[in-house]
Amino acid sequence: MRTRDTNKEEIVKQKAIEMIVKQGVEGFGMNRLAKECGVSVATLYIYYSDKEDLIRKIGIEIGSNLFNKMLNGFSPEMSFKDGLRNQWENRIDFMLNFTLEATCFELLKHSTYGDAIVEEITGDFKQIMSQFMLSAIEKKELLPVTFEVFWSIAYGSLYSLLELHREGKSMSGKPFVFNDDLKNEAFNLVLKALTP
Repeated sequence: MRTRDTNKEEIVKQKAIEMIVKQGVEGFGMNRLAKECGVSVATLYIYYSDKEDLIRKIGIEIGSNLFNKMLNGFSPEMSFKDGLRNQWENRIDFMLNFTLEATCFELLKHSTYGDAIVEEITGDFKQIMSQFMLSAIEKKELLPVTFEVFWSIAYGSLYSLLELHREGKSMSGKPFVFNDDLKNEAFNLVLKALTP
């Protein structure tokens, strides 16, 4: 039996992420991945049982890293303003420093693999964020809103700005770069919309 080579496994993961981002989930295949990595298809099956296993494991790993990053320095007991600011900073950090992984995760989240991946990784995160939201409502730091409305207002503008940054241009086609001034302008408007 062949042994696992962790360096080779890491190369396979990184190449798979690149290919999923470039070709989409449906265009991704094990034969092409093996060719891109310069290994035999049999080598891939040392690490993954099949294409679905590979995609699921990559999605879970990226998602776990993202959710761990989002909880860095965060407590559900924080004031609403400080907790939301922390969430924005953590999400910005991940999206700007792990762009390929963030893009891959978004693609996987909206694919046929999405529900299984998200279900595997969101348990503790959902509980902590729900606790934060309910605590903020209790302390009268947050207007009582449904979770979906909260999420779309709290993070929708941030993700839109980060997407414009990733594309490098605004809706009008002008060059666009996300910066602290834009972040603060958007954050203050979000805070104003969500607080009593």
